[in-house]
Amino acid sequence: MPHTQVAVLGECVADAFATGNAPQGELALRVLPGGSPANTAVALARLGTPTRFLGRISTDAFGALFRAHLGASGVDLTGCVTADEPSTLAVATLDESGQAGYTFYAEGSADWQWSTAELTAERLGDVSCLHTGSMALVGAPGAEHIEELLARTAVHATVSIDPNVRAAFVDLAVYRERMPLWCALADIVKLSDDDLGQIHPGESLEEVCDAWHAAGARLIVVTRGPRGATVSLDGERATVPAPATEVVDTVGAGDSFTAAFLHRLHSSGLLGGRLDVLGLDGATEAAAFATRAAALTCSVAGANPPWARDLDG
Repeated sequence: MPHTQVAVLGECVADAFATGNAPQGELALRVLPGGSPANTAVALARLGTPTRFLGRISTDAFGALFRAHLGASGVDLTGCVTADEPSTLAVATLDESGQAGYTFYAEGSADWQWSTAELTAERLGDVSCLHTGSMALVGAPGAEHIEELLARTAVHATVSIDPNVRAAFVDLAVYRERMPLWCALADIVKLSDDDLGQIHPGESLEEVCDAWHAAGARLIVVTRGPRGATVSLDGERATVPAPATEVVDTVGAGDSFTAAFLHRLHSSGLLGGRLDVLGLDGATEAAAFATRAAALTCSVAGANPPWARDLDG
């Protein structure tokens, strides 16, 4: 397996879930470390890919939780900024299918305060791939500086983006406006069918993929829950099924998919450039592996991605 690191840039979020066992008149919350980019970094490291996380981690109690969680999974935290601002909090509610909805407490929090002075080549390090997305890519004032880093990184490394749409955090118009630029910067765009439907309601997957290919993204991967995932490589498409699983909740499943997909490409020596030698068969095989990782994440509570040993065989 290649030893070059994969870097993940973005937010850590304290995911709070009601425990249901509080005395009358009180609400008890169980807080778990989350945030799509942090989840992705944890999942990558657990699968055995050397992973560097670039985040602005608060000095508060939640920040200590994030550092312990990332570190215990083997994530390199030397690219992180120790921030005085508070951590982002998300209070989650689960529907009958285990799908989470979030209320965000994010105003002025550490995750969105990136500056050009912080996002340096030295902080990024020698990486074959930079993955980012989610709220950090739309959270002002840092989002603009992240886009600048992506443009610089694309010269020498693979760029992967997951918009991970959060309409409760930012207006959907922002995603529609920025997607053409993100596709121009990225080699890989991964998103869910729900994300796609929110950004381009009423348009087919094929129409949207073709438009994003034209904007510059070579590889687009759309996760579709129990229907598996669709891979679109330069307009050539294939779909892989999802393994049958008993869903506890879907928290972090998409992030586990992203991590497992990138892990498979990394271990095959395909990251580090424009994916020039990647064919549809290779992309489809990586997606099939990634659906297994996502299914395992759905079978446990919270964003608790599998380790490499869980996917052996």
